Amino acid sequence: MTHHALTPARLLPWASPEGRPCYLLTDGSGRLSRAADTVESVQLGMAGDLLAHLADMLDDEHVTAVQLRYLLARMSEALADVCRIAESRGARLRVYTDVRAGAPSPDAGPP
Repeated sequence: MTHHALTPARLLPWASPEGRPCYLLTDGSGRLSRAADTVESVQLGMAGDLLAHLADMLDDEHVTAVQLRYLLARMSEALADVCRIAESRGARLRVYTDVRAGAPSPDAGPP
């Protein structure tokens, strides 16, 4: 695979077993890029589902502290996923905008 100099490494929507970020050098069209897109879509959907579930629970006067604590733990995980997705997409958007404007990317390094 040829890697274009202006394309930064993509932050993937999952971490290593040690909890470190994972990156992919890609043009955005390979199998791992598609897998990452799918994982991002699932993660965003799960975050939306958790928000809807929270709205239901807040309307229920019989919800226990344990139930809310469990939901908040899952929401914390989902928020971390959404933040990682936003960081990854923001980095790719900056490069795309820089390339379209003809400006060198700050991540491209020296010419």
